[in-house]
Amino acid sequence: MCLPMGIRDPFAPDTGDERPAGYRLSVKEMAPDERPRERLKLRGAASLSDGDLLAIILNTGIVGETVTDVAQRVLAEHGGLRGLMRMEVAELARVRGIGDAKAVRLKAALELGRRLAALQPHQRPQITAPDDVANLLSIEMAALDQEQLRVVLLDAKHRVLAMRTVYQGTVNQAQVRVAEVFRDAIRQNAVALVAVHNHPSGDPTPSSADVALTVEICRAGALLDVELLDHLVIGQGKWVSLRRLGLGFPSG
Repeated sequence: MCLPMGIRDPFAPDTGDERPAGYRLSVKEMAPDERPRERLKLRGAASLSDGDLLAIILNTGIVGETVTDVAQRVLAEHGGLRGLMRMEVAELARVRGIGDAKAVRLKAALELGRRLAALQPHQRPQITAPDDVANLLSIEMAALDQEQLRVVLLDAKHRVLAMRTVYQGTVNQAQVRVAEVFRDAIRQNAVALVAVHNHPSGDPTPSSADVALTVEICRAGALLDVELLDHLVIGQGKWVSLRRLGLGFPSG
């Protein structure tokens, strides 16, 4: 039986969703922990994709596209971040979904990134003690509601080359692939790194799994000639250094 348009078949199963086919959730309709801004606050900026970060800068979408859709399209059509960096403000403004005001904000954000990348080595933070790493990451990581494992990559003078999130979830030797810990270190020609992870419980006391993971990272680092300087565990308002505690590191 054919029903007139707009009349629902009373015998059809009720899916509980009256939205038309092809409907896309707006950012406001997303669960709070799926929105880019909220995920940045909960999990840190390093956990977000390029598209998520761009969506935060753009702030609003257009008719038919959420801001996350716009961000993904812009990256795909213009060669990613490198392509956007090469574009002038006037070119960015002509891209559908950007316009003048967003183009200016985006160009300013890209320029800040370029200037940071261009910093001379002596301007990068130098790690001389575990406290230096804690000062860089403890406030942000203490606020996370999931465990994350991050690495701080260092050059020969222990200046920071980069900081990367390599794992999110239960951080232990059974879950973490040690190869992932060293992937960016090899790419960046790092000579040393510091591993950092958080305990959402707030208690930074290292577990046996934390110690076992430290042992594995140390062994892999020795083979790859990338030294594990330390492994920090971040809690609420406090942190511990496994090297200072003599846990997981070779004695002497």
